[in-house]
Amino acid sequence: MSSPDRAASADSVLASSQRATAAAQPRSDQISTESASFLQTALGQLPEIRPEVVARARELAADPSYPSTDIMKSVALQIVDSPDLSEDES
Repeated sequence: MSSPDRAASADSVLASSQRATAAAQPRSDQISTESASFLQTALGQLPEIRPEVVARARELAADPSYPSTDIMKSVALQIVDSPDLSEDES
């Protein structure tokens, strides 16, 4: 038995159908550069060289155990599991 309050109303079925039709219609390719110019402005306000990042990089470069074996294994697995894009025939 189904409860009448759980049955889909005709209005909800129609609205769902209209959304599916709208989503299936092809749209022309468009690009907005508004956010790109915002990002360029934000990047322009950052210092080109950040001393704290350079100091951290020097620390890591001097650490013989960096990166750890676990990190190296994780990166290796990601490389092995990634698709070979040179073999893509699409």
